[in-house]
Amino acid sequence: MGISVLAITNHNNADGVGAFQEAAQGSNVTIFPGFEISSSEGVHVLCIYPPDASSEQLARCLGDLGIQKTRPSSDLSTYPIRDILEKVKAQNGIAIAAHATSDRGILGLLEGQARVIAWHDPNLLAIQIPSSLHDLPEGLRRIVRGEHPEYRRPRQASGSIDVAIVNAKDVLDPEDLEDPGATVHIKMSKPSIEGFRQAFLDAGSRIRLNSDAPTPDHAEFVSIEWRGGFLDGASVPLHPNLNVAIGGRGAGKSTLVESIRYALDLAPVGDEARKVHGDIVRHVLRPGTKVVLRLRARHPTTAEYQIERTVPNPPIVRENNGDLSTLAPSDIVPDIEVYGQHEISEIAASPDKLVYLLDRFVPRKSSSSEHRVTLSRDLAKTRESIVSIDNDLREIDAQLASLTSLEETLGRYKEAKLDDKLKERTLFVREERVLQAIGERLTTLREYLDALHSEIPIDRTFLSSKSLSGLPSNALLAKANQSLRQLDEQLAKVARDLQNVLEAAEVAVDEVRHEWETRREEAQKKYEAILRALGKTAVVAEEYIKIQRKIERLAPLKDKQKAAELEREELTKRRRSLCVEWEELKAEELRRLNDAATLVNRQLRDRVRVTVVAAVDRTPLTELLRKEVGGRLAEALRRLKEVADLSLWEFADACRQGEDMLVEQYDIPRAQAGLLSRISPDLQMRIEELELGTRLTVELNTARAGTTWQKLEDLSKGQKATAILMLVMLEPEAPLVIDQPEDDLDNRFITEGVVPMIRSAKHNRQFVMATHNANIPVLGDAELIVGLTPKGEAGDGTAAVAPEHIGSIDEPSVRELVEEVLEGGRHAFETRRVKYGF
Repeated sequence: MGISVLAITNHNNADGVGAFQEAAQGSNVTIFPGFEISSSEGVHVLCIYPPDASSEQLARCLGDLGIQKTRPSSDLSTYPIRDILEKVKAQNGIAIAAHATSDRGILGLLEGQARVIAWHDPNLLAIQIPSSLHDLPEGLRRIVRGEHPEYRRPRQASGSIDVAIVNAKDVLDPEDLEDPGATVHIKMSKPSIEGFRQAFLDAGSRIRLNSDAPTPDHAEFVSIEWRGGFLDGASVPLHPNLNVAIGGRGAGKSTLVESIRYALDLAPVGDEARKVHGDIVRHVLRPGTKVVLRLRARHPTTAEYQIERTVPNPPIVRENNGDLSTLAPSDIVPDIEVYGQHEISEIAASPDKLVYLLDRFVPRKSSSSEHRVTLSRDLAKTRESIVSIDNDLREIDAQLASLTSLEETLGRYKEAKLDDKLKERTLFVREERVLQAIGERLTTLREYLDALHSEIPIDRTFLSSKSLSGLPSNALLAKANQSLRQLDEQLAKVARDLQNVLEAAEVAVDEVRHEWETRREEAQKKYEAILRALGKTAVVAEEYIKIQRKIERLAPLKDKQKAAELEREELTKRRRSLCVEWEELKAEELRRLNDAATLVNRQLRDRVRVTVVAAVDRTPLTELLRKEVGGRLAEALRRLKEVADLSLWEFADACRQGEDMLVEQYDIPRAQAGLLSRISPDLQMRIEELELGTRLTVELNTARAGTTWQKLEDLSKGQKATAILMLVMLEPEAPLVIDQPEDDLDNRFITEGVVPMIRSAKHNRQFVMATHNANIPVLGDAELIVGLTPKGEAGDGTAAVAPEHIGSIDEPSVRELVEEVLEGGRHAFETRRVKYGF
């Protein structure tokens, strides 16, 4: 059943414990010896002691508790419930008020002031209830929840209860263990009385009843180790919930954080953080150091991977069996986040980077991302095509500009009757153009054939038996390989046939051209005879033929011009449609961002709220205009920044329509409107393709009671970091790694804002934090605390992780380290406590 701890508590007797201890030898079950007694009032109490407690010790404990005859019985102790709780603590045991809500329990048996006094006893750490908290009668549930004013304890066990609650129903035979009320989940480093005590003190973090919702599986780091560099030989196991690295200055806390980031190949968000990360990799990890990070992914199925990265090479991913994987670290768990020291504060100071925090909550749609890439590419292609056609049309227009004067000149020659005398030569000029057109067509077909040759044979490597090996449909996919092979053969045949017919055509055309050349030579002789007969007018005749040849060359340009104009018209329509799609895509993304803001505001109700402000960043537009237009545009750019809802599409159209429209629509000074009205079509279209940056308005509730919302820019540095940290910690599943989040925060925000969020989220998300602040591991109840010890300086020294410094605060050696490193030692802590008057 997965039960690893049994507490044996017979009434007024511990003689049966030894048999259980003997039976448990060699198993993973730990036996806690103990007994159950009844106080002088009749309240039942479970008394549990360390696993190594002997029968003689237990007998003495029973005697100290007022039970003189250590045998199974229902005798009452001579001591009241409060004395028993105190004595069990002094005996290094742990006490649980058994059957708390029944007629033999502290809440069922005691009444009035006696019950109130017993409930307020500071040694009362845990009570046993039969099932779930929700199943208790309303009156008792209010007491346990701390909602009854008379019973509210000065220190609550956790946020929603006044004292730890456990299920520990009497077990008389093994089948009773199947009852959910017979067992309870308790989190400890290892089974110990101190583990019980810490769990009871922090029940919200360490205790889960079977009736509670199970902790969902989430992606997690399993361990990290270093081979070489500052942390050479160190290996750190990581817990699925809250992990905290502590240590003095230069102990390697930041190195641990940046090592995780480096192994995952994650780029820092902040500019300064990027510099710090690079310095740590170069000078602390150092070239040749290998970081090995084990990671467990839960979706689509649970699988473990090992990510290895040796400075300065890229990371590699291995399957659990050691084989190299084709996956990148980001493919395994794509939403892992790592923030270095002061990086959150840096993000808070950068409006451009704030949108990134909200964008994390926008559902990723691969189709949407692909559509964005395709749209952007198609818009650029249509722009380039339109610009190319415009260039062609300008060239055609320039050439056709001379056609009119040539035709007029030719008309004058015709009036001189030269066309009759030179008719045959004129026709040969036209035939020459026909033969040129035939050659152009054949050249185009030859280019198509060459392109076909380059695609043959078809690359079918991805359909090879090796590539398909292990796939469930490999036999089916192999049929596709056969189909492509047949296609390959057919295409090769088509290419050969096309080659043959094209060569035959080229031969035939060459024969036609050869025969035509013979005829032209004969005509040329006649032409030359005519020129001799013309005498002085021969020069004019020669000029006539030249003009005719020019006209024949230019005449087809009219058709080309018409075709180009039609193509431009189609491209313009196509681009218009793409612009509509582009605007709709941006609008859809904005809607998703607003939905994410609604989700965030719901989760951070009364603490942080965000508002999306669309197209507020005009920098892309103003920078483009400054660079491409030049001149005095300051007032025009200022007016464009002031437009509440600026449409780039409408602005580009206004530029096309001229300065009057720009003046009317945007109140731009006429001289500057004139500059904008003369921008090129290419720039007009580039404006349409821009994206105006979206910004976030982030507000923090700075009131202790009620609501006082203040915008991010009006907050202190620490308050800004608090607001951003709350946004960062909302991501539901992927691990979150932060280096010293307390650096820019004050303790009140840590204890009242950050720690409650960690406690709430850590069951659904793994946290890895480096810190100097005791509130994070202690109040956050870190499941794993890792103490790093420096040896020398980070540049040339090393650091170590001692096994006794890895564990939870229920481990004495770990607790002592926390006291020393984070509290300044027990003496300093006690001195502060005395001065505060606690």
